[in-house]
Amino acid sequence: MDTSSSTPIRVVIIDDQDMVRAGFGALLGAQSDIEVVGDAADGAEAVELVRAVDPDVVLMDIRMPRLDGLAAARQIAQLEDHAPRIIMLTTFDLDDYVFEALRAGASGFLLKDARVEDLTHAVRVVAAGEALLSPSITRSLIAEFVARPERTHEPVTLADLTERELDVMRQVARGLSNGEIAGELFVAEQTVKTHVSRILAKLGLRDRAQIVVAAYEAGVVSAGS
Repeated sequence: MDTSSSTPIRVVIIDDQDMVRAGFGALLGAQSDIEVVGDAADGAEAVELVRAVDPDVVLMDIRMPRLDGLAAARQIAQLEDHAPRIIMLTTFDLDDYVFEALRAGASGFLLKDARVEDLTHAVRVVAAGEALLSPSITRSLIAEFVARPERTHEPVTLADLTERELDVMRQVARGLSNGEIAGELFVAEQTVKTHVSRILAKLGLRDRAQIVVAAYEAGVVSAGS
């Protein structure tokens, strides 16, 4: 999908509250580089809407009728011909869902009371292929839920990663951008991009958000590190 400056970022908004959809739609629609191309009130409508309008970014509530945001995110992430980035909309009382949302294919999450600047930044960041790992609460939430003992699946195997790729993975898990990682490791930013691409390919991951999840699950980093 083309998310260059000459082509607006196509966004759909999924939330069962009319005021949320209208408010976010107005804020995003006022941006010259963002176009709101549709909205829906539940997850089932969301999946059909994504198929129909092929957006770049989906803003989606976690708790909705008929099909919740987690189930919808899983279905959207599996659409072969449509691969939008997904930002889950949440509130503090729904934090239990955040980690599972990232596992389901979301690129990050955003609080519903986010400032206009945070909202537009989030859309631009994930449209560019980055994970939405700011504010730092995202990393702490991931660390908390990965550490829960009731996890029943096995972490990814990191044996195929080189030492440098593991170094880059640690920095991604800290929430650093490619430029910041380049500064930390004293390498070119393009080199970091190459390492990130190789990590994604070797581990079969979709984006940086899933690198973070994998890093915590495999013990490459831990809460507070």
